[in-house]
Amino acid sequence: MIIHDTIRTDNKAKSPKKATNLTLNAEVLAEAKKLGINVSKACDEFLESLVKQEKERLWKLENAKFISEYNHITEEEGLPLEKWRTF
Repeated sequence: MIIHDTIRTDNKAKSPKKATNLTLNAEVLAEAKKLGINVSKACDEFLESLVKQEKERLWKLENAKFISEYNHITEEEGLPLEKWRTF
């Protein structure tokens, strides 16, 4: 198994890219190539989405106590500065 350590910058996204070695389903990879799907781009975009989702999940978990307490306070006392709302 060879892992490439090449780092390049994608002109469009202007973010550094790192070549890596993946193990993918051979049949799905062949179909993707036939369909003209950019596998690197698809994997990169999907991984970016997964990372974002996981960060959001962890943030919510880490802040669950505060969110719960804040929601309880606003249910009992209303929104802060609510009497000055114009909408």
